[in-house]
Amino acid sequence: MSQSGLRRLPGLGLSTQVLFVLCLVYLVMYIDRVNVATVAPRMTADLRLSNTQFGLAVSAFAYPYAMFQLIGGWVSDRFGPHRALLVCGFVVCAATLCTGWVGGLSSLIAARLALGFGEGFAFPTATRTLSAWIPRSRWGFAQGITHSASRLGNVLTPPLVAGLMFYTSWRGSFVVLGLLGLSWMALWAWIHCDDPRRHQGITDQELALLPPERPERGGNAAAVPWLRLARRMLPVTAVDFCYGWTLWVFLTWLPTFFFQSFHLDLKHSALFSSGVLFGGMIGDTVGGIISDWLYRRTGSLTIARSNLIAVGMLGAFCFLIPVVVTHDLTTVALCLSGACFFSELVVAPIWSVPMDIAPRYAGSASGMMNFGFGIAGIISPVVFGGLLDLTGSWAIPFYGSIGLLLVGAGLSFFMHPGRPLESSP
Repeated sequence: MSQSGLRRLPGLGLSTQVLFVLCLVYLVMYIDRVNVATVAPRMTADLRLSNTQFGLAVSAFAYPYAMFQLIGGWVSDRFGPHRALLVCGFVVCAATLCTGWVGGLSSLIAARLALGFGEGFAFPTATRTLSAWIPRSRWGFAQGITHSASRLGNVLTPPLVAGLMFYTSWRGSFVVLGLLGLSWMALWAWIHCDDPRRHQGITDQELALLPPERPERGGNAAAVPWLRLARRMLPVTAVDFCYGWTLWVFLTWLPTFFFQSFHLDLKHSALFSSGVLFGGMIGDTVGGIISDWLYRRTGSLTIARSNLIAVGMLGAFCFLIPVVVTHDLTTVALCLSGACFFSELVVAPIWSVPMDIAPRYAGSASGMMNFGFGIAGIISPVVFGGLLDLTGSWAIPFYGSIGLLLVGAGLSFFMHPGRPLESSP
């Protein structure tokens, strides 16, 4: 799109508009990512899939998702996020539509692979956008509110999909959701450009608050210090893996957990799942606000990022323990909500760390970090489903999440977000 064709919404600053569209991106993409969890009881019955097979199909998403974290981060640094995110959107819409037409395990795996390919580019590309369009003092809030929008997608998905299934079928729900993605794509094409300084609608006051101008497109990617950046990001990737394991459990198994363990019908399973994920949505926003407040108050990125991540993981650890030692529905639901809230406190600070460490290579750095989340998505659904089929117990797979939360809390102190890449040896 030419710069002369760019528009702005009345009454809002351009940075706020771009942030709003990114929130919509995260919302819709997470709906498309987790919708299979709500239809799981009907889908597995119709397609005659075991828990292990369903976990395998869900985890297929994470193979290209993990791989394209690295490639997508580089693409957004090299060619700019505008075109990269539009390509993501078209692929995600097509993959979601195709999920409604699957006939068995193989075609379901193929649809999930395509979805993972499309979404693999998205979040590193969005982080690259935030590093250019959002003032540094609001990076924590920006990461928190965008990921809160994704968790809003988690909250809305169970009742939304259950309602669509009532009026159509589980297959028809995917068709409707696939078309929903066109909404954010239209706004993105209309409002966004890669360099805010070239946007015809930006004001001098807004420009004064933005991060320093980065080199011309292409200059960053050619100079990415891959090995040095990878060494710095490795602890962050490990922490993201530990966090991601538990989130994948929530995203994949909550409706089935309530359906099988407490014998709820699909409608009530969806409502309880939404209630748990609502706690996570609050946690994302609160985590971003607290992270920015701690940074302004102390000037320490270690306190604002690493300490807050450790608190979130330890809090989730404490709340998951009652889930495996009691069978009272109210207690379990409340504790799962608390665990989801605390685990999501991690999101804003951990997504800010790549921008802290390597603001010039935010796309590549965040892709390296979220590679850990992708690997967790490959392993967690399959291991959880396999242990469930093998033991018939929900407690044993949950113990894996509890242990990894402790590991992640310890590893968070090795990230060193206050040590920029440029000053590292």
